[in-house]
Amino acid sequence: MSQNQDFQSFAREYRARFPQDVLHVPSALTDGQDVTALVEALARQGRSPMLFCDRVPGSDWPLVTNAFASRNRIARILGTDPDNLHAEYQRRANSPIEPEYVESGPVAEEVAEGDAVDLGNVPMIRHFDSDRGPYATNAIIVACDPETGVANLSYHRSMRHARNALATSLHSRGHLWRMYETARSAGRPLPVAMVIGAHPLFMLAASARVAYGVDERAIAGALMQEPLKLLGTPRQGIGVPAAAEFVLEGHLDPEAHVAEGPFGEFSGYSSDRSTNTLFHVTAIMRKRAPWLVDVVGGATDEHLNLARLPREAEMFEKLKARFPAVTRLHYPTSGTHFHAYVALRQSRPGEARQVMLGLLGWDPYLKTVVAVDEDIDVTQDSQVLWALATHFQPHRDMFTIAGLPGSPLDPSSTSDGTTSRLALDATRGPDFHGIRATISPAAQERARALIAGGQP
Repeated sequence: MSQNQDFQSFAREYRARFPQDVLHVPSALTDGQDVTALVEALARQGRSPMLFCDRVPGSDWPLVTNAFASRNRIARILGTDPDNLHAEYQRRANSPIEPEYVESGPVAEEVAEGDAVDLGNVPMIRHFDSDRGPYATNAIIVACDPETGVANLSYHRSMRHARNALATSLHSRGHLWRMYETARSAGRPLPVAMVIGAHPLFMLAASARVAYGVDERAIAGALMQEPLKLLGTPRQGIGVPAAAEFVLEGHLDPEAHVAEGPFGEFSGYSSDRSTNTLFHVTAIMRKRAPWLVDVVGGATDEHLNLARLPREAEMFEKLKARFPAVTRLHYPTSGTHFHAYVALRQSRPGEARQVMLGLLGWDPYLKTVVAVDEDIDVTQDSQVLWALATHFQPHRDMFTIAGLPGSPLDPSSTSDGTTSRLALDATRGPDFHGIRATISPAAQERARALIAGGQP
C-alpha cells in the first residue's frame, strides 16, 4: 500500500485495488445508527467490508468506517498476510522513527479560533439508540506530560457538551490520566489536541502498548516506515498529523465534572462509567473538504481489532520469548477484550499453566484464558469449545485468581474495575488417550472441487 500519510489518498487507492472489499452506499441514510446497523448486518453474513457512505445525518461530508474490521485488510495495509500480522506489526513498532515538523499541511486549510469555534461544524453521529447523543468515536487525544514534555496518544469517546466544549472520558486510567492528574494536582489545565481522522497506521499507533515516556507518534512513523509529518496547533503548538481530517485544540479542565455517557462500549453494553471530563475547545483545524473517518463502536470487529491487534502482538512476542512452545495467540470477538486463546506445543506438565499465568499477569483486561494444543485453530471459537469439551476436566484443569485490577468498563467488575481471573487448560496432557478422527488431504481436495462445481 501507498505510504502517503493522508487517509483520503489511502482510501481511494484501497478502493481501486480491492473493490470487492469495499461497500459504497451512495443513497442518503436516515439515521447515524443506520451505519452501525449496516456493519452488524454484514457481520452476520460473515462480511466485513470498508464502508463508504456519501450522506449520513450528523455529517456534511462523506463517512468512511469499518476500516479495521478485517484482519486481512489490516495485513494488506502493513504489507503482509494475516498469518504474519503480529510479527510484522512488532517488527515495525520495535524500531520507532521520530516525527518531523512541517510548516503547513492539509489540516490547516480551514482554521477557526476563539469565538469562531463551533462544534456543531464537527461531524458526529449517534451509533446506538442507547447513546446519550452523537459521539466522535475516532477521537485520538494528543497530550504532553506537563513535567517531561513527553507526548502520548490515546482514544477517548467524546460528545458535544456546548458550542466550544466536549464531554469525554479518560476511563482507561492510562498515560493521559497520569498527565491529567499531574496537571490537576498543580491546579493547571492540561493542554491537548484531538485528532478525528488520520491515516490508518496513525490510528493503529494510537492503540500501541508502550511504556510511559514512549511517543506513539514515533510508533506511527515506524508503522509507516517514514517520519510522521507533524504540524503545530495554532495556540499550544502541539504536534498533530499534518494530513489529518480534523483537529480540535484546547485543554482538559482540572475541576469541571460534566454529564457523559451512556455510550456503546466494546463489552456490548452501553456504559455510563466515565471520568466525566470537560474538554474546552479553543481552535478547530480541518481540511477544506474533509471526510468523517469513523470507528464503529460496541462489540464490533472494528472496535475490537483496533485495540486488540497491538495487544495480541505484544503479548505473543513476550510469550514466545519466555515460552518457545507457544505457537499462536488470539483474542476472540466473542470475548470482547476479556478472553484469550493460546495454542502451544506442550513439552512438560504444567507448561500450559505457566503460559496462562504469564498472560493473566501481563494483560490487565484479560479475565479468562484457554490453553489448547497447536492443532486447534484458535481463531475458531467452535474448535476451542470442542477442545474444552473433550480435553478439560474442571476439578483438575482450572484455577482462579481474585482481587486484581481489570477494566472499569467491564459491567461485571466492581466500580473501580477490580476483577478475578480464570485459567482453563484444554490441552490433552501427558495421560490423554484418544486418536483424533481425520480426513485425508486427497479427500478434502476432492470435496473442494465438487463444491466448486469441478470434477474430483
